[in-house]
Amino acid sequence: MKTFIDQIGNLVTFEHSPKRIVSLVPSQTELLSDMGLEEKIVGITKFCVHPYHFKSTKKIVGGTKKVNYDKIRELNPDIIITNKEENTLEMVEELRKIAPVWVTNVITLEDNQKMIDDFGRIFNCRTEAQKWNDKIHFAFKDFVDFMKDVPVRKAAYFIWRDPYMAAGQDNFINALLQLNHFKNIYDDKGRYPEVEIRRIRLEGDPDVVFLSSEPYPFKDEHAFAIGRFTHHAKTVFVDGEMFSWYGSRILKAFDYFKVLQEKLKDQS
Repeated sequence: MKTFIDQIGNLVTFEHSPKRIVSLVPSQTELLSDMGLEEKIVGITKFCVHPYHFKSTKKIVGGTKKVNYDKIRELNPDIIITNKEENTLEMVEELRKIAPVWVTNVITLEDNQKMIDDFGRIFNCRTEAQKWNDKIHFAFKDFVDFMKDVPVRKAAYFIWRDPYMAAGQDNFINALLQLNHFKNIYDDKGRYPEVEIRRIRLEGDPDVVFLSSEPYPFKDEHAFAIGRFTHHAKTVFVDGEMFSWYGSRILKAFDYFKVLQEKLKDQS
């Protein structure tokens, strides 16, 4: 019998190292696979698109906000992995009636490291967890060096339209914007504020406007519509997975950010 504390302070007890995992967070599904735990993963969400073959080899139990509890119960999981932001409190409380629920809360790179460490301890794969944290730390240090002469620019990062919503404060997207030397013009408006696009110049007049590929798939016509209300801002389409997926995805994100920075430099 072992007891651990998850990232929101809950005590979670396991009789043995979990062998049947239901993961309800796409980025964490990818991480668990990368940590060598593919065979232990039995259930995922329809949004768990990495690795690609999981959609045909794992049981899909619903989405991140709504799941089929009967399907999860039938999988007889030893652990259900959720996230404070991705999944609802009501879901977590209902899932606890089925199996121990582990809740992550990743807002910073330090939180990401802690999540990987926790998985290493829970699933008895500490060496693999340390390897991933070492690789991420090395890539982080390299990226910080790459960014040392890059000036700070004001930015807005949109995740939704109708209504327009942006990434604000206390989320992983904002942490990565800061790492890329972007001052988020909405970082004092809450976590994911609804914004009036016509007021964008009054509320910060960004140098760069990012349109994410997820959760809303922005298109050229949306960039044109937003551009009517900006002054000098560059509008850039970005891969939402690189800015919002934590876990092992961040290792690929550092290379993606270098390309993005070079692209912005060429456009200046």
